[in-house]
Amino acid sequence: MDSIWFLDTLVRVHADADSTGGRFGLAESIAPAGHQPPPHVPHREDEGFYVLEGEITLWVGDEQHVLRAGESVLATRGVPHTVRVGDRDARWLVTSTPAGFEAFVRAVGSTEPGAALPDPSELARVAAEHGIDILGPPGMLPAQLEARAA
Repeated sequence: MDSIWFLDTLVRVHADADSTGGRFGLAESIAPAGHQPPPHVPHREDEGFYVLEGEITLWVGDEQHVLRAGESVLATRGVPHTVRVGDRDARWLVTSTPAGFEAFVRAVGSTEPGAALPDPSELARVAAEHGIDILGPPGMLPAQLEARAA
């Protein structure tokens, strides 16, 4: 099992393309309160989110889902989404079908805690190589993207 620092999140890769014949990826994310990655669109994978501890809010397109331990939601490919951790650390599982998200995590992340965050343009470039469009800065919600485009 790989442990990778991805942005400000510890990601443990439990299953990847190599171990599942490309069919499925499974990663565990442990993130601090307030964590929120940039809104993005995965074009190759559907991503499932299942909360183990804490609370996360997941925006998928126009929908907002507040998830607590034992709850899940699917973010389908082609739809913008982002997640925000509540007021305490959270731990959740991310599935990707087919596998792929874990390769992006490995490409951007580091095995060293406290490693420097990637430059936003570099993050966007590597994301694009993995079929992911970064739509805005961390903290932006999908609805704000629509207002910005209008």
